[in-house]
Amino acid sequence: MKTDKNARLAADTIRVLSAEAVQKANSGHPGMPMGCADFAYTLWKKHMRHNPADPAWIGRDRFVLSAGHGSMLLYSLLHLFDYGLSMEELQNFRQLGSLTPGHPEFGHTAGVDCTTGPLGSGFASAVGMAMAAKNFAARTGLDKSDLLKDQKVYVISGDGCMQEGTTSEAASLAGHLKLDNLIVFYDDNKITIEGNTDKAFTEDVAKRFEAYNWRVLHVENGNDLDQNDMALTAARKSDGRPTLIIGKTTIGFGAPNKGGSHKTHGEPLGVEELAATKEALGFSAEPFTVPAEVKTEISARIKELKEEAAAWNKDFEAYRKAESSRAALIDSLTGKTVPENLLEELLKAAPVEGAMATRASSGKILQKAAELIPSLMGGAADLAPSTKSDIQGETSFQAGSYEGRNFHFGVRELGMAMIANGMALYGVAIPYSSTFFVFSDYMKPAIRLAALQKLNQVYILTHDSFFVGEDGPTHEPIEQLPMLRTIPDMTVIRPADANEAAHAWNQAVRIQGPVALVLTRQNLAPLSSEQAAKIDMSRGAYILSEDAGFDMILIATGSEVNLALESAELLRKEGKKVRVVSMPSREIFERQDKAYRDSVLPSSCTKRVSIEAATTYGWGKYVGFDGLAIGIDHFGESAPAGVLQKKFGFVPEAVVEKIKKHFA
Repeated sequence: MKTDKNARLAADTIRVLSAEAVQKANSGHPGMPMGCADFAYTLWKKHMRHNPADPAWIGRDRFVLSAGHGSMLLYSLLHLFDYGLSMEELQNFRQLGSLTPGHPEFGHTAGVDCTTGPLGSGFASAVGMAMAAKNFAARTGLDKSDLLKDQKVYVISGDGCMQEGTTSEAASLAGHLKLDNLIVFYDDNKITIEGNTDKAFTEDVAKRFEAYNWRVLHVENGNDLDQNDMALTAARKSDGRPTLIIGKTTIGFGAPNKGGSHKTHGEPLGVEELAATKEALGFSAEPFTVPAEVKTEISARIKELKEEAAAWNKDFEAYRKAESSRAALIDSLTGKTVPENLLEELLKAAPVEGAMATRASSGKILQKAAELIPSLMGGAADLAPSTKSDIQGETSFQAGSYEGRNFHFGVRELGMAMIANGMALYGVAIPYSSTFFVFSDYMKPAIRLAALQKLNQVYILTHDSFFVGEDGPTHEPIEQLPMLRTIPDMTVIRPADANEAAHAWNQAVRIQGPVALVLTRQNLAPLSSEQAAKIDMSRGAYILSEDAGFDMILIATGSEVNLALESAELLRKEGKKVRVVSMPSREIFERQDKAYRDSVLPSSCTKRVSIEAATTYGWGKYVGFDGLAIGIDHFGESAPAGVLQKKFGFVPEAVVEKIKKHFA
C-alpha cells in the first residue's frame, strides 16, 4: 500500500469515529482503536480476504479482535466496509439493544467472528480457528487448491493478552503445530490501565514467541501505514510457522495532549481533547462524519472484494462438481450434519452386557458417533487414555498431518477449552475436549464464553465424584456440578449407565450450545431393558420406577441412580410406596413445559429426596423445604472408593436410614 492522503484519512476516520462514539457513550476505550487504526485499515483494505455481502462466507479470512475492549476499532471497520452497521449504531455504542455492545459479540453483530473481551481469550480462540481451517482444508483436499491454501486467521492483541496465561498455552501449541495460517499483531504500546507496563511486565515477548517456534516480525512504527503494509506482505508468505508482528504504537495516537497516556485506555478523551484531536487531524466539527474521499476509496475496494468472492465461489462450485465425494464431505462438515437415526445407532453401540464406568461406555459410543458425524472431532488435555476420548482408527492432528481428528492439547486445560471455542467458531466442527471433571475449574472462563456464543461443542468430563478414591480431595470434584449448572445456556448431563450415555451423546451433538457429559470412573450396573426403555433424555428427567399411590420421590443423577433404585427396594420392603426419577440433566428438564415437570414431580408429593455424590447446592428447588438432599457438602478424602462410599453414606442402608430419620 503506497501511502496516500486518502489512506491516511481513512485511518484517521477510524480514530475519530472511535473517539466520538466513546465520548457520546461516556464509556469505553478510545486509546487502542486510535493506536491500531493504521494496522487495522491496512489489513482490511489490502490484505484480508472478506466479503461484506456475506459475513459468514466460508472462504473468508478470519479476524479476531483479542483486545476486545477496543471494540470501536472493529465497529468502525464494519461500518466503513458496509457490513450493515449503520452510523446510528455507532452513535448508540454501548447502549441497550444496539449492535455495538461494549465488547464484540459473535452472533449479535454481523462481521464479528468471535466474542472477545476477556483478554487472551480471542488469541487462544484464534488458534482453534487456525487448527479447524487446517483440518477442513486437509480433509477436503482444498489445501491442494488455490481456494483455501492461503486462508489466514488474523488477530489484534495487546499487552493484556500477552500477560494472560491462556495466550501462553495456546501460543505454545500453535508453534508446535506450525500453524502458518495464523498471523497475530501485538499492539506493543507499553500501556495498561495502571500505567506503563514496566510496573509488572518487562519480559522479552519476542524471545518468548521465538521459543514457541513462532516467526517474529517487528514494526518500529505501528502508526505508519507503509511499515504495516510491508509487515503484512511478509507475514502472508509462509515460512512454516505462525507469525507474530510486534508493532510499536502510541495509544491514543492523534490526541495532541493525551496520546501515549494510560488516560486514553479506559475513559473518554473528554470534550476538549476530542475537539483538539479532530482539529489536529483536520476533521470538521460535525460529529460522526465520513469524508467523501474515504467513502470513495473504500467503496472501490468493497466492489473488488465482492468480485473476488464471486470468483472464489465459482471456483469452489467447480471443485465440488469435479470432486463429488469430497463435496459430500464438505457439505457434511459445513452443515455439521447429524443423522436422524443417530440415537438408534448409538444404542446399538452402547455396551450394556455388564457393569461399566460411563467414561468407558462413552468412549465406545463415541466411536459410532464419530463414524456417523464427520464434523465430530477433539481430544484431551493429555488424558485421552483415561477419559476414553480418542477416535480409534483416526490419525492425530499434527504438523504435516492436519487431516487427523484426534487432537492433543497437552496439559493446557484453559487453552484447550478456548481453542475448542475457536474450532467451533470456524464453522465446520462439533469439537469435544476432555479432562478430569475437577479440572473443569481451569476451563470455566472458556466454558462461559462457549455458552455466551451458543457454540455447539461437548466437554467429556470424567472421574466425576469422590469415587475417584485414592487420588484424594484435590482430584475429587465436589462443587463442580453446581458451578457448571449455574452458567446460562449451558447443559450438563450426568448419565446413569451406558444406555443413558448413548442418549446423552445424541443430545450433546444436537443442542445449540455447550454440553458437559459428566462421567464416572467407577463401574455402574446397566439399567434393565425394561428401565432402559423408559429413558427420555430429551426431557431431562423421567420416571424410572414407581409404585401406584406413591408418597415419596427419590431423585438421582449418574452413579446415584442405581443407589436410588436399591434404596427404593429397601423402602418398599418396609411398606413404603416410592417413585424413582432419573434426572440426568436439570437444564433440559427446566426447558420442558410445566405440565411435564409437574407430571414427574407433582406438587402433591412433598416427601422428596435427592441423591447425588456432590454438594447439595441447588437441590432445594426440587426437594422443597420439607425434602431431603443427600450429598457431600465437604471435600473428600484419600482412600479406596469403597471405603469412602461407606464413610460418606452412599450405600442403600445409610440412605434409607437418613430418609427415615428425616421424615420421622
